[in-house]
Amino acid sequence: MIFQRALRRELASSAGATFTVLFTIIVTWTLITILGRAAGGKVASSDVLALIAFATLNYLPMILILTSFISVLMVVTRSYRDSEMVVWFASGQSLTKWIWPVLSFGFPIIVLTGVLAFYATPWSKQMSAEYVERFAKREDLQKVSPGQFKESSSANRIFFVEGNEGQTASVQNVFVNQVDARGTSVIVAKEGVIETAPNGYRYLVLKNGRRYQGTPGQADFQTMEFDSYSMRVAQQAQDLDPKREVNAIPTLELLALPTNAARAELLWRISLPITCLLLLLLAIPMGFVNPRAGSSTNLIIAILIFFIYNNTVKMFEASVKQGKFSFELAWWPLHLLAGVTVFVMFVWRLNVNHRLHPRALLAGLRRKGAAR
Repeated sequence: MIFQRALRRELASSAGATFTVLFTIIVTWTLITILGRAAGGKVASSDVLALIAFATLNYLPMILILTSFISVLMVVTRSYRDSEMVVWFASGQSLTKWIWPVLSFGFPIIVLTGVLAFYATPWSKQMSAEYVERFAKREDLQKVSPGQFKESSSANRIFFVEGNEGQTASVQNVFVNQVDARGTSVIVAKEGVIETAPNGYRYLVLKNGRRYQGTPGQADFQTMEFDSYSMRVAQQAQDLDPKREVNAIPTLELLALPTNAARAELLWRISLPITCLLLLLLAIPMGFVNPRAGSSTNLIIAILIFFIYNNTVKMFEASVKQGKFSFELAWWPLHLLAGVTVFVMFVWRLNVNHRLHPRALLAGLRRKGAAR
């Protein structure tokens, strides 16, 4: 019991440090990506924090799997490096005694990975899609951030505003450059507001401004002052109706869909908690290291195994989606192979440790002496 408590504390400490590093990397990369999209006018600047949270939630299952794998591997490797495993084997203990404390440590992570894969991740993808769709269906002026030029969806107008009134459709100090059949015109106004006509059309109503038509210095150049000027900015009001991708469909609804894409997504979600379990067990025999050698090799190999495993699952997912394999024949072979690999690794390490056991070494010396 003392060993198990100490081991679980060390595993928790290692997992906390590993998770912090991986989570920070993912959040930083997601922040850069979404800020780039916001700067390009693809998402609203006010939605950046929400989109970062949703994107991070999508990556969280993979972060947890890699965290559990690396933390167990690092703890076992440290035990070999500090010669604690020599004492462990000399005391007559087996490597299999590590399985239960490792599983008791990893079981909450496996459960959390399953909950994220089956419920939280589809929800976050759906919410992210709704945020992007809501911004795409805003009116042209509502997409404009203060101090930023924005091209209209019809590509014949460029808007610029200096300020807006919160979440309303009213903007201050508006600049509009418009190109139509009569040429180029520039409109400036103190205020602009979007209004909806009874027929459903949307109009930008500008107040207290000027309109410049034509080329300055030419005979056809015109200047007009107005108290109110209306221009249509959209054909009609659009309702929010985002199209859900298959990876954003809740699991219960996914089970009822007979399509290949739905089965492929289901394969991916099932694979996540299974992968977490198998990699936890694989880290125990894989953690062997020569105390006089470096321990970085094991970590590099572990990362390669994680990405190979993950990419192979993706290959099976793509095969099911394309109809090359059925779901029933594709979801289990890779995990069965991984399970067999874990079993073989344990058997191999147990045989090696048995030959290095002091009793086995003493018996070998006695056999050599008797042979002489």
